[in-house]
Amino acid sequence: MSWATHPSAEVAARKSPSRTAGQARKSAPRIDREGNEQKVLIRWLKGEQRRGKQVGVLLEDVTYHVPNGGKRNKKTAADLKAQGVRAGVSDLVVASARGGWHGLYIEFKAAPPHSADFSASQREWLERMEGNGYLAVLAKGVDEAKAVLVAYASWPETVVAGEPEVMPHGSEWRKATA
Repeated sequence: MSWATHPSAEVAARKSPSRTAGQARKSAPRIDREGNEQKVLIRWLKGEQRRGKQVGVLLEDVTYHVPNGGKRNKKTAADLKAQGVRAGVSDLVVASARGGWHGLYIEFKAAPPHSADFSASQREWLERMEGNGYLAVLAKGVDEAKAVLVAYASWPETVVAGEPEVMPHGSEWRKATA
């Protein structure tokens, strides 16, 4: 068998001439489209607050991200799980009771065609939150998430009927010093 007809010659012909044997092909850096779009959304919400727009004034200070996802080493992942991290928890929480709801949970995905899969645990979380009196929304892309926030901010504040219960446990934060 000559070198030209040897099976390894065919493999060598397909390899990039700039790589030598044993060099791994470098993959393109991963683009966090969802994270990047979510940053745009939060930057927009901050801008709406600075411009005095209702959505920004009412919701910017009470909207936060739950850093549940992302790449972590096994020890960090185990530590976070022991501290209460749960699969499926929504990306954004709006801690403002409006329109008869206690607050808003947004599962944020990048705009199609770059949106990631909507997992079973994410669906279950949204169902659980809705069952507990929170508005639960899947928003694909910045434009859809903006529309959700604008609509939510336009709703009246939720009115609590009766006096709330008093918690007899825990430290009294109103009297605590820094």
